[in-house]
Amino acid sequence: MKPEALPPGSVIGMLGGGQLGRMMALAAARLGLRVHVYCPDPASPAFEVAAAHTVAAYDDAAALAAFAEAVDVVTYEFENVPAATAAVLAAHRPLFPDAHALATAQDRVAEKTFLRAAGVAVADFHAIDGVGDVDAAIATCGLPAILKTRRFGYDGKGQAKVATRDNLVAAVAALGGRDLVLERLVPFALELSAIVVRGAAGDVAVYDVGENRHENHILKETVVPARVAPETRAAADALGRRIAERLGYVGVLGVEMFLVRDEAGERLVVNELAPRVHNSGHWTEDGAVTSQFENHVRAVAGWPIGSTARTGDTVMENLIGDEAADWLAIVSDPDARLHLYGKTEARPGRKMGHVNRVRR
Repeated sequence: MKPEALPPGSVIGMLGGGQLGRMMALAAARLGLRVHVYCPDPASPAFEVAAAHTVAAYDDAAALAAFAEAVDVVTYEFENVPAATAAVLAAHRPLFPDAHALATAQDRVAEKTFLRAAGVAVADFHAIDGVGDVDAAIATCGLPAILKTRRFGYDGKGQAKVATRDNLVAAVAALGGRDLVLERLVPFALELSAIVVRGAAGDVAVYDVGENRHENHILKETVVPARVAPETRAAADALGRRIAERLGYVGVLGVEMFLVRDEAGERLVVNELAPRVHNSGHWTEDGAVTSQFENHVRAVAGWPIGSTARTGDTVMENLIGDEAADWLAIVSDPDARLHLYGKTEARPGRKMGHVNRVRR
């Protein structure tokens, strides 16, 4: 049964007030939809452009209930939403993506277990909940390998490359001793991402796969289209569709992948999922018919999803730290489209904005 679409004037509740929420609020406003942002941080960038906001903790049951009563549907801009928060809100209003998708993507072991069951290639992995698991993990993944926290890691945080058993034992202790996962190193040629959108009615589309370049473990640049074979583009599209459909997902989903090149050709290994709009999809604001932000809003509001067709070759560059201070030079470039996030303090490693350059 086709879900009823929310009419213009409806209110989308947004958990999280960072730049992703800010860009979704802007996209929603263009469609006549209002966004109410819920975030503990009173300086949240999304507050400036949202119709309403609530400053409260994610475990404040009374504030969450009041927030739910003020909105028509709830979504989020970051995946580390506490499970209890999601449960409280889902009891009052539709929550998209749902609690199952959120829980799957929050935990790296649950995520990789789900992907493997769906027939998606992932690196070998082994859960570690103490030093007693180290030898079994090495037997599964080999060395060197990557040790990661099961939850809350981003931009290279919460992980360590280990080359020996002693390295691994020390890294396990440094990362808290439990709730960890060891992953086999993948000899990849490129890092790619597919941005997938699935509507409430089950309609699915995938943007052209992007090629990602990192600096200091932070995404610096996404180039679209990626330098891959046409068959690989088609495989990335198929993977994205399969994952979204198996999850029963509603909204935008980021699928991060490794491209492996060997004597057999090119193949994809999925690294992780992001159950939200994704940094590597920022190019879609200027390089696609419908941005990832508008498509996420459309999906959670029950609207048909918009075209994901690319309108040109695009390079998205993150502006990190004081790089955003070059705003005047950037806007002097007729090919550049500047997006600043309204953050008042530029710190090393902090994403302050991005710039898209589109060649049509």
